Amino acid sequence: MPTATDLIPTAPDTALIFEGGGMRGSFSTGILTALLEAEVFCGWVGGISAGSSCLVNYASRDAERGRRSFVDIAADPRFGDLRTWVRGKGMFHSEWIYEQTSGPDEPLPLDYATFTANPAQLRVGGFRCFDGEMVYWGNEDLQPVGALMKRVRASSTMPLLMPITTVDGVDFVDGALGPTGGIALDAAEDDGFSKFLVVLTRERGYRKGAVRTPRTFRALFRRYPAVARALLARPGNYNATLDRLLELERQGRAYLVFPDAMPIENSERNVTRLASVYDAALAQGRREAPAIREFLGLPGRTSHIVSPA
Repeated sequence: MPTATDLIPTAPDTALIFEGGGMRGSFSTGILTALLEAEVFCGWVGGISAGSSCLVNYASRDAERGRRSFVDIAADPRFGDLRTWVRGKGMFHSEWIYEQTSGPDEPLPLDYATFTANPAQLRVGGFRCFDGEMVYWGNEDLQPVGALMKRVRASSTMPLLMPITTVDGVDFVDGALGPTGGIALDAAEDDGFSKFLVVLTRERGYRKGAVRTPRTFRALFRRYPAVARALLARPGNYNATLDRLLELERQGRAYLVFPDAMPIENSERNVTRLASVYDAALAQGRREAPAIREFLGLPGRTSHIVSPA
C-alpha cells in the first residue's frame, strides 16, 4: 500500500475527468496507467458511467485492476450476454461486475484501503430516474466498499441493457443522461476548479447524432419520462460539453486526451480488440505524458513506475 506521502496530489489544483463509454474504457485505462507512471495525481477526480470505474482504479493507484476491468473481464462467462439479459440481469451482468468482483479472492480485487486513504476529492455521477436530477456522490458517500460499488454500478447502468439500480431506495441509471452528456465538467466547476485534465473516449471531432426514434424511448420509459427526455436531449448536451471543453483548451485551461483512433464501440467483448485499444492508449499516454506534466506545471521525468501484466 502507498504511504500517505505517496498519495499527496502532485497537481492539487487540477480536476481529472474520466468520460464514460462502456468498453471504450479500455482506452481510458491505458491513459490511466500512463498517468500513474508519470506521477500525475490530481486533487479532484470525477467519473461517470465507465469513467466511475476508472476513478476507482485511479484513486486506488491500481493500473493492473484497471486493465482487468476493461480487458480481461470480457472473457469471464459471468460478464453477461443475451442469456443474462433474458433473465433480467442485463446484457452486461451489472450486479456481478460491480458488486461481486472486488473482494480479495474475486476477479477484480480492490485495494480499498488505498482508495479511502487517497486525499483527492472524488465525485461519481448518477442520474435519478424519478425527477431527472444529476446526483454526484462524494468521498463521504463512497464508503464502505459496498456503498462505493453500488454507486459505481448506478452511474454505469445503461438503460435497457442493464436493470435499473436502486441506491438507498431511489432508482438510478447511467449518469451520461445528465446535463453534460456524461462528462463531469459541471461537478468540477461547482467544486471550484478551473483547470482540467479530461480523458475522452471518442476521437477529436466526433459529434453525437440526434435520436432517430423518439417515440420508442417515450414508450419504453413510460414509468420514468425524465429518462426518456434525457435520452432525447443527450446528443445536444454532449456536443455542447465538447464545445465547452474545446474552448477551455483554447484558453489554456484544459488538456484534452482524445484517442488517436477508436476502433471499438461501447459493447465490445473481444478481448484481443480490447487489449489492442489498451496497448495503443498506453503508448499514446506515455507519448503525451511530458506535455501533460508541462500543462500541470510539473518537472519533467521519463521513468515508468507501473507495468501491469
